[in-house]
Amino acid sequence: METRKYEITYIIRPDLEESAKSDLVDRFDKVVTDNGATLVESKDWSTRRFAYPIAKYTEGTYHVMTLTTDTDQPLNEFDRLAKFSGDILRHMIVKLDA
Repeated sequence: METRKYEITYIIRPDLEESAKSDLVDRFDKVVTDNGATLVESKDWSTRRFAYPIAKYTEGTYHVMTLTTDTDQPLNEFDRLAKFSGDILRHMIVKLDA
């Protein structure tokens, strides 16, 4: 199977303390690498206002990860855990063109 490149964007609650946010990012970086992906980049984008409230929040901190993988396992595991996390308001996984 060929290696594909993906971008995962997720929105973190704005009221999360900096240390807790850092732990959350580290934990989700580890989820994808432990499941066979290679992390190319993981960085905060910015805190932005939403067009409409999400879970009673009007803004959130966007975080972007770029990774490569030849299996869907890291993406599926990230998706599963992000749905359970109360600290991640929304997430999106996009396949990037080669």
